[in-house]
Amino acid sequence: MYAEKAVVRVHRDLKVHTWFYPNPASDTTIILVNGSLATSAAFGQTLRYLQPLCNVVLFDQPYSGHSRPHNPSLPLIGKEDEALILLDLIEHFRADQVMSFSWGGVATMLALAQRPARIRRAVVTSFSPILNPHMQDYLSRGRMHLAACDRQAVAMLINDTIGEYLPPLYKRCNFRHVSSLEEHEYSQMLFHVRQVLELDAGQYMSCVRNIDIPLLFINGAWDKYTSADDARCFGELATNARFVRIAHTGHFLELEHKTALQDTRAAVAGFVLGDTAGADRQKLALAG
Repeated sequence: MYAEKAVVRVHRDLKVHTWFYPNPASDTTIILVNGSLATSAAFGQTLRYLQPLCNVVLFDQPYSGHSRPHNPSLPLIGKEDEALILLDLIEHFRADQVMSFSWGGVATMLALAQRPARIRRAVVTSFSPILNPHMQDYLSRGRMHLAACDRQAVAMLINDTIGEYLPPLYKRCNFRHVSSLEEHEYSQMLFHVRQVLELDAGQYMSCVRNIDIPLLFINGAWDKYTSADDARCFGELATNARFVRIAHTGHFLELEHKTALQDTRAAVAGFVLGDTAGADRQKLALAG
């Protein structure tokens, strides 16, 4: 699949490696925001079903993947910084939609709260405003392993918790990726975990109050870390929000099995293409 590669200078004079996948038949551009410890490679399945619909932008955060070599002297980057990086990329690529996964939702919500004029709608997957007991336990154990730079323990923790429903092949790939990261990436992740543990639902909800574009929240029915019920708390303030619960699926949604891929793809495609009625029908069909 053809991609235009570029290194874009963004907030704080940081450099971000990007991939632009053009779709000449579409005037819509969507930018995808990674979760923690992930690179743009994690969006492989998502890219395959989005690129036939619109232009797609992927990027690695300055501290990871292909971006890291371009930022030799790198301070720790907070979620507020990541939000500003996202806003710069939205302007650079003239993106009108955004889609985030997991803790990429923090920076995405902070960015959307600034009401970027170009963005018309956003998809937020595997994210909720509540740090429930399952998530608190996961983050607390992760903080301990990250502080010790125990690569294998971090990788095993992810596979045993939020990755519990991943197929064996994906678990092996995930373990290999996470356990081979550089020390600075663990330090960056530890910084994020500490930031997240200091946040509360009220801070997330204050962001949502400022967001007036259509939002689609997608969560797995079996995900006890960012549960679909917890995500619905966003509906109290986001009057233009819709919610989809993907049946028989955990945190990693379309990566977990073929039916989850089909259901997630259908929900995202209907929303990205602006099919409000289709998104509502999909919400009813997948609400089990």
